[in-house]
Amino acid sequence: MTDAKQTTDRAGAHCMRCLVSGRVQGVSFRASAAHAAQRADITGYARNLPDGRVEVLACGDSDALDGFKAWLHRGPSAAEVSAVTCEAQDYRPLSGFSTQ
Repeated sequence: MTDAKQTTDRAGAHCMRCLVSGRVQGVSFRASAAHAAQRADITGYARNLPDGRVEVLACGDSDALDGFKAWLHRGPSAAEVSAVTCEAQDYRPLSGFSTQ
């Protein structure tokens, strides 16, 4: 597991890109991530990758991102998360949280 130092913009928002491994496709992981992100006021996206992982870009304040990252380690009840690796990303002003 890799922890990310988040990159910040002038307003104090951060972004991180996480790759989630395990049984995370076909178990409503992306939709559940979107709900968790919206509750935490996080913007970004979650998308399936061809190798079976889910890629998540999340932008928000550091406390919200810490909580969301903890959620990524659990995922929805049908998921079996085996690893989450995150890295800081340059801040991007995004609108909403999409499932691509």
